[in-house]
Amino acid sequence: MSLCLVIDEMHPSLPAYLEPLGVTLHYRPDLKAADVPAALAAHPYDGLLVRSKLRVTRELLAHGPHLRYVGRAGAGVDNIDEEALAAAGVTLLNAPEGNRDAVGEYAVGLLLALFRNIARADQEVRQGQWRREANRGEEIGGKTIGLLGYGHMGKAFARRLQAFDCTVLAHDHDPRVEPNHHATLVPLAELQQRAEVLSLHIPYSAANHHAVNEGFLAGFRQPLWLLNTARGEVLDHAAVVHCLQTGQLRGAALDVLENEKLTTLNPEQQARYEYLRTAPNVVLSPHVGGWSFQSYERINRVLAEKLRTFLGK
Repeated sequence: MSLCLVIDEMHPSLPAYLEPLGVTLHYRPDLKAADVPAALAAHPYDGLLVRSKLRVTRELLAHGPHLRYVGRAGAGVDNIDEEALAAAGVTLLNAPEGNRDAVGEYAVGLLLALFRNIARADQEVRQGQWRREANRGEEIGGKTIGLLGYGHMGKAFARRLQAFDCTVLAHDHDPRVEPNHHATLVPLAELQQRAEVLSLHIPYSAANHHAVNEGFLAGFRQPLWLLNTARGEVLDHAAVVHCLQTGQLRGAALDVLENEKLTTLNPEQQARYEYLRTAPNVVLSPHVGGWSFQSYERINRVLAEKLRTFLGK
């Protein structure tokens, strides 16, 4: 038997997936982050399921001495101290397989919106403007699309790009990443030499904070269109603004930002945000790439399968 504390809203299918595995759920999405330590200490929980409410740290784990696993209902684990989990002997389970299809589809949508000026044209028509020539766009066909990161999300995007008759290149620093026929794995120098579009699919960690910065973007031979459906912190937004102003970036579609709590922006972040939100060659959305009705349920299914394996069921 497993006793598991759930502290975030989850798709209502969760009990149907986990209870047959002998998992008893204490479903507490009402808990504030500050109240989670006390809740962990109140019962002998061996499992904790989270989304993004709080950081799972060494200090938090000290309040759950019986914990054997932490499940992250999503792909990214940047809110979880993996070293602390390893030191405590706690297994981390996450579910990138659950929302990779949603991210892959959404990245195609962002690219089309950027190339064909969809959001801008929509707003203009609503305002009574009928500007066909000003909204003449680019086609994906014939382009060379570069992917930085070729894990679950990069692969999902690459698979969907096959219908567009374009060339897909990918670079991943992890030598364990396996290629497939949807993209050609290349060294970073070749990606920078050939890519016309750069799409980011790398997880966030302290090591790759602002990994895509002005120097990195300047290494590309030709001006780029930039997509980010990964994490805002992997991208230096000051560099994005500067490269848009100089033409090093032809446009950007950003589903994630450096600070997504828009009411807490500092003056520098506010200035960058004001530029991005008013730029005609920028598409913005509120971190919804992996946020579909189907992925919401599928994440539970993936977590259940991983938990089944962990529990030896």
